[in-house]
This record gives sequence, structure tokens and C-alpha cells, in this order.
Amino acid sequence: MTDVRSLRAAAARPSPARPSAARPSPPPPAPHRRFRTGPATAVLAAALVFSIAAATAVGPADISVADAFGAIASHLGLGSSPLSALHDGIIWELRLPRVLTAAAVGAGLAVSGAVMQALTRNALADPYLLGLSSGASLGAVCVVLLGLQLLLPLAAFIGALAALAATLLLARLAGGLTPSRTVLAGVAVSSLGSALTSLVIFWTATGDSYRNILGWLLGSLSGAQWSSAGIAGAALLVAGVPLLAASRLLDGFAFGDDAASALGIHVPAVRWSMLAGTALLTGAMVSVSGAIGFIGLVFPHVVRLIAGPGHRALLPLSALCGAIFLIWADTGARFIFEPRELPVGVVTAVIGAPVFAYVLARRKGGS
Repeated sequence: MTDVRSLRAAAARPSPARPSAARPSPPPPAPHRRFRTGPATAVLAAALVFSIAAATAVGPADISVADAFGAIASHLGLGSSPLSALHDGIIWELRLPRVLTAAAVGAGLAVSGAVMQALTRNALADPYLLGLSSGASLGAVCVVLLGLQLLLPLAAFIGALAALAATLLLARLAGGLTPSRTVLAGVAVSSLGSALTSLVIFWTATGDSYRNILGWLLGSLSGAQWSSAGIAGAALLVAGVPLLAASRLLDGFAFGDDAASALGIHVPAVRWSMLAGTALLTGAMVSVSGAIGFIGLVFPHVVRLIAGPGHRALLPLSALCGAIFLIWADTGARFIFEPRELPVGVVTAVIGAPVFAYVLARRKGGS
């Protein structure tokens, strides 16, 4: 009986808690590594300044980078030039305008490509997507054949704007100005412009005019002067800077028109004002450089791999990378086959195509 009572008492007493198996605590989340735009921009800006001076020193004349810096600084009122009058003229009158034009064109095309890809949500968009290049080429070819070379920048710019107007009109007639219809309309206008350009060249171009037109269509900065640098720089200031300032609006388009509208963005007005700004910027660049491809297509993708999709970092870094790349691409076009000069559009295509293929492979692997 005593044993039964003791057993019942032992059963009534709460059994000591068994030590639970120790569960490993989850590791603390890894800190989010934000890309620092400021230092990257400063490094690329310094690289751009060095590239400008170094590219002006490359050529048959024996000029060092330090002397090129000194010659440029002397024209800016900072000391005297270390070069002779002949070499100083080579730097200031021949090479520097061409290098500055290359920098402005590369920056403008890269910004235009990034904006086009955001507005159309098309990874293959570039500044020539809406027929701008073919329209500019058609206008330039017409004035060259008429012997009005001085009007070439104006004719190319007007041709680019006409192509944009034709693209928007065709998209509206097709049912509305949606991104997909606009892209398809741009392809149609681009094909028509290219066909008309080929027809005009085949029918009328001969001798030197044919050679000049072919060089321009392939993309060339060989005739760049201070006026060319002024046109490209003014377009970059008037149209490029507002596009850079609209980075937050472009971020709103990343998830579609409905998301952008929910953020308070007036989608039609913002989209078409930015497209007009892109057309202005591209038309001005094409008017001084000809049709240079792959810069607006490749560099936004390259920068996205490093800095992410945010346009606050994407736009300025793309502009700086495009400027540096085109400076050195044009420098290579000048001296690789010296004394003959290769059109810079050929160099950008030879480099840009494999780089774009690599970027596509990286994006596929990342997804």
C-alpha cells in the first residue's frame, strides 16, 4: 500500500523538463552592400580627364601627356604652353576638338540608350530604335549630294526629328502610343529610311561624294572641329542634363505604367517628353559623328551589372563610361592602321558585339 501511494505521488509530481535540443540560431543577415555612386563617379570623371589629355597626345607628333596637359591648360589661362607653335596648334586645333566631340557623343548616346530602355522596357532598345539614325542618315546624304556640306548637322538633325514624328504617327494610327507599338513602328521607319538612303546613294553618288557618304554612314569623327564639339556639348547640356535629373521618374517606369501612375507620374506626358529629349540628343550626336552603334545598347547593361538598376547611378555612370570608351575607340581608329583611318563605327561594332554577348551570358547566368 505504501508502495502504491509513493508511486502515485511520484506520478503527480511534475517531471523535470527535458533539455530541448539546442537549435542553431539563424545567422545574422548579411549587410546589404550598396553601390557607392559618389566614389565611382569621381574615379570615372578623373579617368575621363586623363583620357582627354592622353588621347590628344597620341599621334605621329612626339607629344607627351604632360605636355598635352600643359598646352590645354595654357589655352585656359593657366600658365604657358610647353610646346612649339606647331605642336600647340596640333593639340588645340586638331586633336582636342575631336576628342571632346568623341566624349560628348559617347556620353549622349549612352544616356539616350539607358533612357530608351527604361521608357520602352525593352532590353534591346538603343538610341536608333525609333528610326532616328536612318532619318539622320537620309538627311545627311541628301545635303552631301547637293554639295551643301555646311548644312550636314542641320539636315541630320531635321531627318532624325522627322523620323521620330513618322514613328509616333505610325504608332498612333496602329492603335495607340504603347511601348510595343512604338518599337515596331520605329523598326518600320528605320527600314524605310535605310532603303531610301541606299536608293539615293545608288542613284546619284559617285567618286568623292560616295566615299564621304560611306565614311559618314559608318560613323566617323575625322572632320570634327570646334563647331562639332560645340553642337554635341550644347545638346548634352540642353537635353542630356534634364534626362539625368529625371532618374527618379525613370525608376517609376521599371514596373510598368500602372505602377508609375500609382507613384503620381503622369505617364503619357513624361514618356513623350523624354522621348523628344532623347530624339533631340541623338539627332545632335548623329549630326556630328554619323551612325555609331552599340554604345547606347551596351553600356547601360554593363553598368547595371555593377551598379544595379537604379537610374540615379545608372545614367551618370553610363555617360562617363560611354565618353571614355568612344575617346579611346576613336583614338584606336586613328592610329591602328596609320596612315589610313578606320571609321570609328567599325571599331565600336567590333568591340561592342562580343561585349554585348558576354553581358547577355552574364545576365542569363544571374537569372
